[in-house]
Amino acid sequence: MRVGIDLGGTKIAAVALGGDGTELARHRRPTPRDYDATLNALAETVAALDPQGSGGIGISLPGIVDPAAGRVRAVNLPWLAGRPFAEDLTRRIGRAVRIANDANCFTLSEATDGAAVGSAVVFGIILGTGVGGGIVVDGRILPGANGLAGEWGHAPLPWREEADGPPVPCGCGKTGCLETVLCGAGLSRLHRHLTVDGGTGGTGDAADPREIAARALAGDPAAAATLSRHADALARALAPVLNLLDPDMVVVGGGLSALPGLCESVTRRWGAWALAAAPRTRIAVARHGGESGMRGAARLWPE
Repeated sequence: MRVGIDLGGTKIAAVALGGDGTELARHRRPTPRDYDATLNALAETVAALDPQGSGGIGISLPGIVDPAAGRVRAVNLPWLAGRPFAEDLTRRIGRAVRIANDANCFTLSEATDGAAVGSAVVFGIILGTGVGGGIVVDGRILPGANGLAGEWGHAPLPWREEADGPPVPCGCGKTGCLETVLCGAGLSRLHRHLTVDGGTGGTGDAADPREIAARALAGDPAAAATLSRHADALARALAPVLNLLDPDMVVVGGGLSALPGLCESVTRRWGAWALAAAPRTRIAVARHGGESGMRGAARLWPE
């Protein structure tokens, strides 16, 4: 048995998987708002799923994991920042714990038994509130020397054009990161920019991603143009990844992975920007969706 836990900002979602990947049990509870309470909640989650103490424990979390020190930084759970989280949790539950970034766990899950199964090199991307990424090679996460491998969201958007809108500040402190265009808020911002002169009084159309997608499916030309521009930006953002990493598969997760025609649009476009005019790299939506984090965390124990 292996226990995988997705530690998020609002909830702890966990699953116990058998040796063959079969789901044995799952558990869910709210995320506490302080360090000690979080450790206790995780210990109780492990006890609920694996009372016999027979399996490995993996934790997926939204932050950069220092592979040498086992500490977390740039985390959306600020009470974990800089703390020896893996060490403290191991002491609390009396069992070894492995932790990894949520995008890495997402990618590992999809490479193991998801949309990218059988692919040697997988680049996983999460398009949601932010933009994350992870790399899996031959079934193992590539963390990098600084725990940063796959963190593509804070590179500048390549070949930026006026239609992408003006560069805006990013949460990382820089301006013009591709995350600011490709995330959910970025899609809404792009739609407002493209509709400023579209008969809406010069202010732009304020719509959230779900509304934009629904309007595009209903035949609204302004919404369709926004999705087209967003797909073009995603293709440009992925072209350097293709040139540098040359993955067999790109897997897309997060709320924006459901945008209509996203993968097909990117496939049509990225050859114009990558060195390979007709890339053999495939792109697909994640099979396990929002459950890939906890499933990938369980896969941190392949043995």
